[in-house]
Amino acid sequence: MGDILSLFFESIFIENMIFAYFLGICAFFAVSKNMETSIGLGIAICFVLVITLPINYLLHKYVLKSGALIWLGEEFAAVDLSFLSLLIFIAVIASITQIVEMIIEKYAPALYTSLGIFLPLLACNCAIFAGSLFIQERNFPNIGHAFVYALGSGIGWLVAIVGLAAVRQKLTYSNIPAPLRGFGITFITVGLMAIGFMCFLGL
Repeated sequence: MGDILSLFFESIFIENMIFAYFLGICAFFAVSKNMETSIGLGIAICFVLVITLPINYLLHKYVLKSGALIWLGEEFAAVDLSFLSLLIFIAVIASITQIVEMIIEKYAPALYTSLGIFLPLLACNCAIFAGSLFIQERNFPNIGHAFVYALGSGIGWLVAIVGLAAVRQKLTYSNIPAPLRGFGITFITVGLMAIGFMCFLGL
């Protein structure tokens, strides 16, 4: 149980997709101007991660990696389909993203309109894709660890974008020097937030 909790908090704070690896920052910067939209996108990314990472974990463990097909018989022990990993992972992510897009369009049309092009672009969001690659690299012992890592990574991304959105809303009322207005002060803010998250390395 301890390693599960450690993995969960580590994926949120220490190995945050935004502040530790700078993954998914295109949507992070573009959507974080508005708090409501930021929350919506953060939840969507969290949902996609929680669904796709365990699926990709199972595909990697029981289908794609070398020797994974041994459950079909001894003659399949030498089969290695790992060269298909990227294609399979992308296909799974794109499928789940399409489902999420249809759900948001049906039940939250205002959010769907606000997110615009960034919602379908979840299919190629590097934070989501990297999560599947990290799971492949870490070789988690079971699907429970993969699920916890996915949930923690999603919450970490949500915390990051909501935090930046809150700061950016406050910055609109601040007297910022003209050369730093817009993305200038945003880059500085994100850098300071990343330094702040680095403090969790000591835990």
